[in-house]
Amino acid sequence: MNETNPIVTEADLHAYADGQLPEMARARIEAYLADNSDEAAMVAEWQAQNAGIRSLFSGYEKARKTDPLLVALPRAVSPTRNRWALAAATLVVFVLGAVSGHYGPSLLEKPDLQLTGSETFPKQAETAFTVYAAEVRHPVEVFADEEAHLATWLGKRLAIENLKIPNLQPLGFKLVGGRLLPVDGKPGAMFMYENQAGERLTVMVGRHRENRTTSFRFASSGNLETFYWIDGELGYAVTGEISREALRAVAEECYRQFPS
Repeated sequence: MNETNPIVTEADLHAYADGQLPEMARARIEAYLADNSDEAAMVAEWQAQNAGIRSLFSGYEKARKTDPLLVALPRAVSPTRNRWALAAATLVVFVLGAVSGHYGPSLLEKPDLQLTGSETFPKQAETAFTVYAAEVRHPVEVFADEEAHLATWLGKRLAIENLKIPNLQPLGFKLVGGRLLPVDGKPGAMFMYENQAGERLTVMVGRHRENRTTSFRFASSGNLETFYWIDGELGYAVTGEISREALRAVAEECYRQFPS
């Protein structure tokens, strides 16, 4: 990550809107919002919603004389009842211990992070761009002259029938080729494109069977921009060091061409 221009995520913007950032972090976000009017408007809308919620529940901020009545006083419990309660609690603990011994490993396993809920997806896309876009001789595994083979090969690895590689030539970007790469520990694909000025961008595709939502988001790190979205079980990310407007147009074109 670029420390002088760290990534600004949607989680950062939510924390800023909720007033949960320290002063130094707030200054960084405010500087970012000053250069990004769309995101500034979005944050302002969140802040207005927060203010509305606080206003709606403002009547519950102060204690009332009748509040103690909402709490029941503890009742005296006989020693005999205490012994029965202790025995019942012991039995419950024993049963839970036996159940957890059998089912514990599966119950305590952490679920796989959804791409929409983690920041790993855009960061992986940025890493892939940084590593491969600078390569001169070996930027991809399969070059564009074998596009049909590339689509078939990566489609099988990602379990995507009739995978179509986006055609971005109307936007000035010609396919360089593609490669297989890991995305969250599973097979993923990366396609690389280049314009006449030598500027490159990458399109990354990852599969995650737990995804059930669709969203469209962005992430920034210095001059590097990433637009990413989730569509069913598939996640897509478009990354490049080009203007946000140009990259957004590429992302929208890829969205239209990829299967949904």
